[in-house]
Amino acid sequence: MWDEIGQTAGQVWTFLEARGESSSLHIRSSLKISQTLLCLSLGWLAREGKIDIIYRDRSYWVLPRR
Repeated sequence: MWDEIGQTAGQVWTFLEARGESSSLHIRSSLKISQTLLCLSLGWLAREGKIDIIYRDRSYWVLPRR
């Protein structure tokens, strides 16, 4: 499971680097991953200090730290 979370975190990070801030729904639908795997991957990236997560417009947005 750790490998899958790490690989998905890498996909999410690559997505954010290319597109900038995105809603969690947009990330999930674009990468075709489950809500659970997205949350675990975002936690991984947040722990590494690579992202910020904010609540805006009734949705969670993920912002890459530059």
